[in-house]
Amino acid sequence: MNAIVIQHVKVGDLPEEWRTRLAATEDVRVTVRIEEESSTARPAIADERADDPMFGMWRDREDLADVAGYVRKIRASRIARGA
Repeated sequence: MNAIVIQHVKVGDLPEEWRTRLAATEDVRVTVRIEEESSTARPAIADERADDPMFGMWRDREDLADVAGYVRKIRASRIARGA
């Protein structure tokens, strides 16, 4: 995969959409790396969750093996009352 790296760019010289994402004054210099994303790449959010110690904390619970069934069960009392 090819990438373009532009170093020492003033934030003020970046496109407006990029500037709004940075919490920096216009005279701050940054490095910009532009590369094509592969169509099979996972979103960055998935990687962030994997590092979160709370992610997957209930994966070993046997009562949650059937998630859809568990949710139906806990919602059943609310649905029956509303009928």
